[in-house]
Amino acid sequence: MKCSAKYKSSSDFQICQKCSSLLNAVYDEKKKFSYTKENSYWSYEEHMPDSKYMHYPAGGTEVIIGEEDGLYLKVETENPTKSFKDRGSAIEINKAAEYGYDTIVCASTGNMAYSISHYAKLAGMNAEVFISRSANKDKVKLIRGTCAARINEVDGDFTDAQNAAIEYSKKNKVFLTGDYCYRKEGQKTLIFEAMKNIRSVDTVIVPVGNATFLAGVLEALIYMKESRVINTLPKVIGVEAAGAKPLYTAFNSGKRIERETPRTKADAIAVGFPTFGEESIRLLKKVSGGMVTVTDEEMRLEAALLKEKYGINAELGGAASSAAYRKLPQKGKALAVVTGGNI
Repeated sequence: MKCSAKYKSSSDFQICQKCSSLLNAVYDEKKKFSYTKENSYWSYEEHMPDSKYMHYPAGGTEVIIGEEDGLYLKVETENPTKSFKDRGSAIEINKAAEYGYDTIVCASTGNMAYSISHYAKLAGMNAEVFISRSANKDKVKLIRGTCAARINEVDGDFTDAQNAAIEYSKKNKVFLTGDYCYRKEGQKTLIFEAMKNIRSVDTVIVPVGNATFLAGVLEALIYMKESRVINTLPKVIGVEAAGAKPLYTAFNSGKRIERETPRTKADAIAVGFPTFGEESIRLLKKVSGGMVTVTDEEMRLEAALLKEKYGINAELGGAASSAAYRKLPQKGKALAVVTGGNI
């Protein structure tokens, strides 16, 4: 996405071998999108990168109609590891198997590592995880204990862990997983499922950490509009924590993204330099979208409300989108994604 180099899908890497920037999945013959009879994750397989997929459990989560007029909640805590990350992990592990790997490596703030390690275990693969020493200790214990992944603690934030994971993949010839193109393709299924349930919305609100999910949501909606499944593109709002807002700052200033040191307890979105940040800004402008921030206290209060009203156990980052919904000047009909509940 930086130097415009092209590779065949038989290439087993996820970053460019010429400039080390992101790769994007491009389809030679993109099928026209249509809803499937069964509204589940694997029912949208024809819109994923070609592969002989093992149908691991993922997605198929419910949409709850909120008590507030016009609010819909997509509850991703119903995934096997309680977060939307499973949608991307199911794809990445299948691709790793296709390429013949027996070990994967990833960087994470917590949920990603738990998810990819879970699917690696299902596939009989080893998992190497790079994670900040300041990461949520309960999540680290979960990853190590239930998934038998090997934890490599890094001095620094997520971006430092990501750089370490990339170097490890190069030196040890293991499959690099994380916030890359195959994960983004799997995460698009969330929008496919949600839009079949509710057909049309004015606004889609998603939490933002690495912005992979934000870019996927935007691409999925544009794809559905081009296929004439939806008549108009909803406004897409990305939500960052007030203590980790590099995308918000860049989008609203018109400047390039500058790395920040995250200062938030919402560890799932505590990212100082989003991998898909520049791509997300480009797409947000295309759909007249925007970026907002929420404080840790606003997320804490929203998580308590989600538990009380709907019985949803959301972590801080998972409650970010519905917390942002309450701050919108014009609400209309909105879909807020509750991305995770590893608490």
